[in-house]
Amino acid sequence: MSDSPPANDAAKSAFIITTNNGKNTESAAITVQNAESAAITATPPVMPIEWTKLGGDTSNSRPILYPSNVIEISADTEETYLEIIGTAGQKITHMGKDLDRLCSPNLTHLIFRSHLITKMEGFSSFQKLELLELYDNSIAALDGLGISNDALTDSGGENEAGCVGNTLKTLDMSYNVIRDMGPVKLCPNLVELYLANNKLKKISGLKHLSSLRKIDLGANRIRIMDESELAGLTNLEELWLGKNKIEKIEGISSLTKLRRLDVQSNRLTTVDNLTAQTKTLEELYLSHNGINNEGATQETGLASDFKVLVTLDLGKNRLTSCQPFEHMTTLTALWISGNDIATFQDVDPIVALGSREGACLDEIYLEHNPIYKDADYRTKLKDMIPSLKQIDADIIRTDGKIAPQHKSIEQVRKWQEKAIAKAKQEIALKAKK
Repeated sequence: MSDSPPANDAAKSAFIITTNNGKNTESAAITVQNAESAAITATPPVMPIEWTKLGGDTSNSRPILYPSNVIEISADTEETYLEIIGTAGQKITHMGKDLDRLCSPNLTHLIFRSHLITKMEGFSSFQKLELLELYDNSIAALDGLGISNDALTDSGGENEAGCVGNTLKTLDMSYNVIRDMGPVKLCPNLVELYLANNKLKKISGLKHLSSLRKIDLGANRIRIMDESELAGLTNLEELWLGKNKIEKIEGISSLTKLRRLDVQSNRLTTVDNLTAQTKTLEELYLSHNGINNEGATQETGLASDFKVLVTLDLGKNRLTSCQPFEHMTTLTALWISGNDIATFQDVDPIVALGSREGACLDEIYLEHNPIYKDADYRTKLKDMIPSLKQIDADIIRTDGKIAPQHKSIEQVRKWQEKAIAKAKQEIALKAKK
């Protein structure tokens, strides 16, 4: 027979747990539920209350700081510029409802960058404000630009006389948490608008802002280039829409002054609807999409006869040759790294861009294509396209030889080693003395 006690007896047994020094400092009751398993119950150590708040909202524990707590604000009427950068010191949490009473009434530039501001307030009385920058804060809504947002529909989007939105020419609200850009309609004289890195899902509020020259809506969640919003922007020169969810270039047939268009890191598979920009477009950024050769040769897209296009970026797409670019005689920079261009025959279509009289193609990026693995990749490219002055990050010297970037880095490394060796010698000499 087994000497082990019955299961019900074992269930009642208890043990004293001791530390290495033999002193009884802790005890726990061990209750065996059955012969094969046991559940240990013990009084847990007391945890600091702060541990339970890790990762939670600490806004209530933050000190409340107004602009006047951070710097001395002057109400001198000659002052026109107020700038407080949060990365250089304390961070503002509240603009303050009376900000406009503390500052000069003639303020033209108001910049509170990289703070912890959650609400726009205190600036509605400025009659001469031209630039408002609240970049990198935690603002959720575009408030204070004019009449209340609730009255926007009733007013048809028109602002009241004397509202700060009427004088603004530049509004920078990038890196916030804004979900609705509609209130920008209260700024009829805007020239530049920055709303990158917010939470926008659609373009709105732009219909009547005909003075706009530049818009940056990058890194949002926009899916459609809405023509009803873009059609009235007849003076627009730059449109930045990178890092969104756009599947098609559209809605820009009225933008006949557009010089720069950025739709990189979206969901494009074709390039279309650029015929209105053939005489003005200088830079086109389409990297990190899903564009193949067929998508890059659409009649209304890159097949168009561009008159002044100098920079074209189609890196990280699905191109297999340079054929879509053979007619682009104005190009000075062609960036097509990270595609599927495998042979030098695939590069042949653009040879004329760098060998004809008056050739201006001087920069090409082809790295991270299969062709890049060729041991003489750069030398062959230079021979094929004599006008090149830069291949990837490598500069072609005046004597025609290529100065690889990695050699420059190696040279810096040698300089560092020499400097360290010299410092060690000086230390050794001082030690001997």
